[in-house]
Amino acid sequence: MNRLIANRGLLQIFFSLLLVIVIMFVSNYFVYKNSISGIYEKVTQNNRLVIKNIIQTFDGSFASVNNLMFNIQSIPYGSPKPGGDGTVDMAGVYSLQEHLSALASSIDFIEEVIVFYDDSDLAITSIGTTDINLLFNDKYRHPIHNANYWRTYAKSRHAFTVFKADDYSLSTGAAPAEKGRLMVAMNGNKVKMSDKHVMVLINVDKLLKRVDRNATIPGASLIVLDAERNVILSTEPDWNFAELLNEVYFNPSREATLTREDFEYNFYKSNYNDYIYIDKVPYQFQNIDSVTNASRLIMISAIICAVILSALLSVYLYKPIKAILKQLGGGAVKGNDFRKIHSGIVKIQSENESLKNQMSFVELEIRQSLFLQLLHDRSHSRDYELQLQNYYPYFFRERQFVMAAFRLKKADDGKAYAAPRIEEMTASLREGLLRLIGQDVVFHSGHLEFLALIGMDSSLDKKTVLRRLEAFVASAEMGAFEGYALQAYVSRVYDSSMKNCSAAYRDLREGMIARNMKQDGPVIDTEAVSIVTDIYYPIDKIEKLSNCALTGKTDEALGIVRDILQENADRNVHHYQLAHIARSMFYYMLKHADADEDEGMEIHRFEMAFCRKVDEAYGVSEIRRALVEAVPFIAGRSNREQKSKLNPAFINQYIELHYMENLHLDHMADVLGTSPKYFSNYFKRTFEVNYVEYLNKVRLSHAREFLKSTDWSVAEIGEKTGYLNSSTFTTTFKKYYGVSPSEYRKKHVS
Repeated sequence: MNRLIANRGLLQIFFSLLLVIVIMFVSNYFVYKNSISGIYEKVTQNNRLVIKNIIQTFDGSFASVNNLMFNIQSIPYGSPKPGGDGTVDMAGVYSLQEHLSALASSIDFIEEVIVFYDDSDLAITSIGTTDINLLFNDKYRHPIHNANYWRTYAKSRHAFTVFKADDYSLSTGAAPAEKGRLMVAMNGNKVKMSDKHVMVLINVDKLLKRVDRNATIPGASLIVLDAERNVILSTEPDWNFAELLNEVYFNPSREATLTREDFEYNFYKSNYNDYIYIDKVPYQFQNIDSVTNASRLIMISAIICAVILSALLSVYLYKPIKAILKQLGGGAVKGNDFRKIHSGIVKIQSENESLKNQMSFVELEIRQSLFLQLLHDRSHSRDYELQLQNYYPYFFRERQFVMAAFRLKKADDGKAYAAPRIEEMTASLREGLLRLIGQDVVFHSGHLEFLALIGMDSSLDKKTVLRRLEAFVASAEMGAFEGYALQAYVSRVYDSSMKNCSAAYRDLREGMIARNMKQDGPVIDTEAVSIVTDIYYPIDKIEKLSNCALTGKTDEALGIVRDILQENADRNVHHYQLAHIARSMFYYMLKHADADEDEGMEIHRFEMAFCRKVDEAYGVSEIRRALVEAVPFIAGRSNREQKSKLNPAFINQYIELHYMENLHLDHMADVLGTSPKYFSNYFKRTFEVNYVEYLNKVRLSHAREFLKSTDWSVAEIGEKTGYLNSSTFTTTFKKYYGVSPSEYRKKHVS
């Protein structure tokens, strides 16, 4: 027992690892007990990777066969044709046979390599020479692929071909014939390197063993098609895939997926030879019971192994701990080893000055985070409140406080100034408040907005705070914040309590949007905001403003803008009320600026800039300036739009957008501001066709696309293209195209 107590560090390591094991077991058991959701998706993803690896193996195998044929074709001797004296060059034949033996032995899935020639019965293999008739009629017997078949095919013009895997009767001499699955690869003769015909017999079982399909999902099947979509290998007999191929469209990555019944079909096209590989995957595991049993066995085995491993790792990990203790000078002292190590680390950290700087930064970030969370009226956890107690003296230094908000905006004086960083702005505000008020609790709350907590003691009342803040803002705009307009907001006086921070912040937010327009000084007391409901909103003048913008009377429109804004400013309305009035005037004018596609984005950007200027405006003058800029901008586009309606581009665009509506002549004349007769003559003169004929062509053009690309009925298509009934649509369609809509659909779909 004393020895164990002396090695307390060893026990701590062991029990720590044991705790990890317990947590892992509980979590794994929970997952196992409740569901195995997501396993199938992961397995299918892995199956796709396995299939791609299988495809690469197949490509490599076919490339090896092709290279083997190329090497055999490159051998300059071996022809059995008689020489000048009538004898056969058997030395060359034997040399060729030796090369075949060497080349074939390098590829494990090759059953045999056969070379033969036209007008000769001699067949050269890797083990010797034989008669080609004997070879294919006895040794490699097939009901169709006999010696005559291969002679005939070799004489035909063909490319490199791999024949479908099939059962052959294999005879090895005196032993009885055995069944074996072989694939035959025949070299192409479109470009001849020699007069050799090379056949490679591929052992399908060895090829599949080399491919290794054991990693694929249970129940999956694989089929291999050549470039002409002929089957050369299938792991599932009687697989009908003809209909599937007709529906496959490969994406740029040469892959496709189809779903039929209980299976998903993944199609892959090889980059090497355009062979198509089809992977048939079931929607769910076929052997789910075996998976659960295996999972249970794995968990039990893992727990046993983990406990044993924990004991071994405890001993192994304790050795470096003893070494660390010796380095820290506490190796000979009994007690908690980890506590001694911690003491040594704390001692080292205390001597690291850079860590102190980092901790100071982290401390500042924690204060800011806690402060920003205080602004929202939400309940907090007990841990948060306990942590906040540590910073209470920093936030609340007096019995009462006010909260101040500082908002910065770039000045519109046309000059370029160096933009200070947020950290520099925060530091400048802290320095200025510390100098004038004696407090520096300032935090950045977002964008160009900063918040400060100002404690109120007996020598500092609210009027004094407002007066000193005005002096600070004036000096800051000339110094650290040159190029920026600075405005401050001050809340009511509150008792120093955490829950009052959210109320003070609410005062600031409401004061920013509800300040009176006569409160345009650098410092605004939110408590001094007076309630105003008598806003000036003359509907008739706003309508007149819209008409002036439409007719281009910008001077009169600007006069209306100034009168409405000035009247509301005299009534001391709130900022949000004046902003609403300004937006109303803007949108009344904007409804006439129906710009084309090229100018639409420009108007949108102008609209966003206008709204931003109104929201960020400090006074009436800035809102007035935004509207003064908007009047000529909108007036110019309204005038140009009115002048450009009666033109071919507008008419064509309108018909394309509204062809499904009842576009009679009177309607078009109203849209274009002219008479039906004038519009009819203008249309025929401009488009060289009468209006009804042109409208029918546009409608029927869209109807043809619907017939080809949708399964809507003829009546639905007629209604969607502007015809009141299906008979009118059918008659008109047949008049222009000579067939009915139904016949047109059948013809083009087939």
